[in-house]
Amino acid sequence: MSMRLLSAGLLVSALAAALLVPAQALALDPVYTGRFSSLALGGYDPVAYFVDGRPVEGSDEHELSWNGATWRFSSAENQARFQADPEAHAPQYGGYCAWAVSQGKTASADPERWKIVGGKLYLNYNGAIQQRWEKDVPGFIAAADEYWPGILAGK
Repeated sequence: MSMRLLSAGLLVSALAAALLVPAQALALDPVYTGRFSSLALGGYDPVAYFVDGRPVEGSDEHELSWNGATWRFSSAENQARFQADPEAHAPQYGGYCAWAVSQGKTASADPERWKIVGGKLYLNYNGAIQQRWEKDVPGFIAAADEYWPGILAGK
């Protein structure tokens, strides 16, 4: 057998094995950043949801790295607030869709689809999913809180 055929055979075997690994067994980034980005919240300022009551795009002039992602802010003040207490301002479930996490899954989230509940920021995939989530916010949060540690651990 030639080396070329042996190498091709090993590659095909490795790819086949990789496809058989359950999605949950793969490591999950603790903060959703999208496939080709390191920006949390798509570059939106997480503090602005609390201070301005709306999503505000951040600036590369005010950014920092936290929990494996790059976070942007609309002002130095918001950056300082986040830096002082990131857990208080970062979206729940790493910025993944709160409704999806309540179903034991993950999905991206739209920074324009948000809600603050009990002083915490939650994001949803789109408007239709947010409407579904809003029908039982406390129940979905309770379910998501149960699922999140296992999802994060890849279980």
